[in-house]
Amino acid sequence: MNDFFKFFSIALIHVILISASAALCAEKEEPKIVDRIVAIVNDDIVTLSEVEEVFGPYAEKIRAYGYVSGKEKEMLFDARKEIIEQLIDKKLTDQEIEKAGITVGEPEIDSQVERIKEKNFMTDEQLRESLEKEGLTLEKYRQQMKKRIQRQRLLDYKVKSKLVITQEDARAYYEEHRNEYSDTVEYHLRNIILKVSDFESDERKKETWSRMEALQERLKKGESFETLARLYSESSLADRGGDLGLFKLTELSPQIRDAVKDLPVGSYTDILSTDQGYQMFFIEKIVKTPGKTFEEASSAIEEELYNKLLNDALKSWLDNLRKEAHIKMIL
Repeated sequence: MNDFFKFFSIALIHVILISASAALCAEKEEPKIVDRIVAIVNDDIVTLSEVEEVFGPYAEKIRAYGYVSGKEKEMLFDARKEIIEQLIDKKLTDQEIEKAGITVGEPEIDSQVERIKEKNFMTDEQLRESLEKEGLTLEKYRQQMKKRIQRQRLLDYKVKSKLVITQEDARAYYEEHRNEYSDTVEYHLRNIILKVSDFESDERKKETWSRMEALQERLKKGESFETLARLYSESSLADRGGDLGLFKLTELSPQIRDAVKDLPVGSYTDILSTDQGYQMFFIEKIVKTPGKTFEEASSAIEEELYNKLLNDALKSWLDNLRKEAHIKMIL
């Protein structure tokens, strides 16, 4: 009998050892990512899975840019850290929601879902299909919406209700930025450029200048500036007829500004010797935009000032929450 128990014990140990060895081999063959804590926020935690859910799309975009490995690694690290910081802010906000007792009923969520469907001309099935492409179920989407509504109400109560923009604030901004609301004139320009550099010989520069003069003569005879730019300009925009787009005079160098400011539409400048090479500029059109009075601009100014004030107030509010909280990041 003793021999039997001895044999049974040895066999059992052998089975256990084989099972443990097989488990170790399986772990080596198929390593599994185990969720873990990456940050502690008072009595809440931020998990690795929460970070990865948000981080995934950003990581794909960063890798798609094809940065060198060192730069890519740095950008991925910074993006992950920024996402963790944002998740910490959300945890702090959610804790404040719980303290304030802010609730959202199912009928309100139903109403929001219906509004989104109407805005996007979607049926219930189409909404579900759209969410599925983003890796979401309708139930999870409703949970996210509930959180958004709660956070919005919290911000309305804690931050927005304390913000006031007066007419005096808007008027002061208007006076300080009056140039932004005055009449504007923009020049739609084309150019022809033949490149020269300081390292070229005088003979080479003379040859390039002569080529530019020949183009100028052809313009004087009525040939199209756009066509000549396509054929002869040494610019990356040559295939677009040298189209440079719209410029305010203040956005141009003094040399080019002085050359174009008094020219009418359809005319071109003399040959200019610039840092990039020999150039001529063509005035495609001149766009004049009338300025705005304070009364016309006040609504947009108030909105801009309010958004800036809101961002500053929100940052200050979150900073105060962080100062009073126990936060530990585990990277």
